[in-house]
Amino acid sequence: MDGIAAGDKEKHFWVTSLVKDGQEAIIACILEAVINRHEYQIDWRLLEDTSVWQPGWH
Repeated sequence: MDGIAAGDKEKHFWVTSLVKDGQEAIIACILEAVINRHEYQIDWRLLEDTSVWQPGWH
């Protein structure tokens, strides 16, 4: 999954786990919505896109 289609109230997420390939390189991460615990798998590099993600509680 390249991105997430989060619900209107899903604004805060935890990174709960990392997905690694056979060489132990990180290829994705699992995000969990704080409000309802829905999980999403995204490419970890998407978290570096500040036009989409803001670190911290905003």
